[in-house]
Amino acid sequence: MSSLSAKIQDVFNEPACDRNRGKDAKARKEGCSKPLTPGAAAGGCAFDGAKIVLQPITDVAHLIHAPLACEGNSWDNRGAASSGPTLWRTSFTTDLTELDVVMGQGERKLFKAIREIKEAYGPPAIFVYSTCVTALIGEDIEAVCKRAAEKFGLAVVPVDAPGFVGSKNLGNKLAGEALLDHVIGTVEPDDAGPYDINILGEFNLAGEFWLVKPLLDRLGIRVRACIPGDARYLDVACAHRARAAMMVCSSALINLARKMEERWEIPFFEGSFYGITETSEALRRISALLVKKGADPEILDRTETLIAQEEGIAWKKLAAYRPRLQGKRVLLNTGGVKSWSLVHALMEIGIEIVGTSVKKSTAKDKERIKQILKDDNHMFEQMAARELYAMLSEHKADIMLSGGRTQFIALKAKTPWLDINQERQHPYAGYDGMVELVRQIDLAIHNPIWRQVREPAPWDRPPAVKDELSSTKSATATVQAFKKFAGATAVDFGAC
Repeated sequence: MSSLSAKIQDVFNEPACDRNRGKDAKARKEGCSKPLTPGAAAGGCAFDGAKIVLQPITDVAHLIHAPLACEGNSWDNRGAASSGPTLWRTSFTTDLTELDVVMGQGERKLFKAIREIKEAYGPPAIFVYSTCVTALIGEDIEAVCKRAAEKFGLAVVPVDAPGFVGSKNLGNKLAGEALLDHVIGTVEPDDAGPYDINILGEFNLAGEFWLVKPLLDRLGIRVRACIPGDARYLDVACAHRARAAMMVCSSALINLARKMEERWEIPFFEGSFYGITETSEALRRISALLVKKGADPEILDRTETLIAQEEGIAWKKLAAYRPRLQGKRVLLNTGGVKSWSLVHALMEIGIEIVGTSVKKSTAKDKERIKQILKDDNHMFEQMAARELYAMLSEHKADIMLSGGRTQFIALKAKTPWLDINQERQHPYAGYDGMVELVRQIDLAIHNPIWRQVREPAPWDRPPAVKDELSSTKSATATVQAFKKFAGATAVDFGAC
């Protein structure tokens, strides 16, 4: 069995997955996530998933060993943000051609590319990604990376996650395996302390982790490594000296959290920073884990004081929106941690949840939704586009929260829509993030454009309206009739 096949089988046989533990030995090896057949990796391939997890490490050069299209189609596929280095914004590829493949020049070209990046940019590390083409022709990127690391004196990390091996989620996990095998534990920090933690599966989309980190700073808690959001290579390499960890997206990096607990005794829990209650609970559990690992118990009191202060400020800000949003109906078409954390967050201010997608959710995520909604009829595994359209066009929801792929369904149904996936422009984590989320929902629902677009077109209006419009002889009378029936008040058309 090849090393990649063994790695994939190991990733699928995940002991920390509740669903996987409930299977027999044979079924357990098939894993929690079924790999897709080549060419059918809908929603992203394994290479795409590995890139999502590793590219937010901002001071690393990410080199794609592939024809040009692989990097061109996968670059910048997440709205992660950096507070410092911008090297991750530079796109590197070996740009293999047909001649390189036929003549067997791929490995030589890869070694040359590593040398050029080292000389031009001097990064602390270079991550080299295999792809479908290079894996199929048998390129040994691990040997090339090992030789380059010895030659150039820097870390060169092979990421063996060609697209054809499975889905994007599998690629997430293979990226975690690459960090475990080649990065985490390779550097010993000289400043390890009792209040160091890791945050795993947090991507800093739209810079939202920057709304959470100040809360931890006020408690004296240092984020040793946030993987991968706004991370630095050295921080990730020293992550094994953290005292506790919080898992934000278990469907992506549960294998990383579990193996770090086994190897370095770093306990972890799964939590969320979406919503006021969930943010407060996450802070409590972080502090409690640190105390178990030897931190001063007084941090528990400081945590409660901070929570009381921040919750008071947040609820005061949200009070202005409650009368406007009370009873509004929301349809959530997302997955993973957002499938339950946003449900709880929105219900806190009186918004009704008419449905939430659980396609990418774990068994724990689904159980949380059942506990929150008290009814699993509002959960759907996958809803076809025509079903979403029918639900929205029949006004069963006042707004849909989803990713960019389904925005046009909402727009066609003349229903407000808000982006809550990786392309979003606003951060929604923490106390301030919850206020921002509610503000954006309020702006979307009460935007006057929706009332206007739902009105019938002039040619579809009742005959009485058409007759009165056609009977007017002067331009002024026509404008007055139009104002009467269409409600045009923003512009004085008669003055034109």
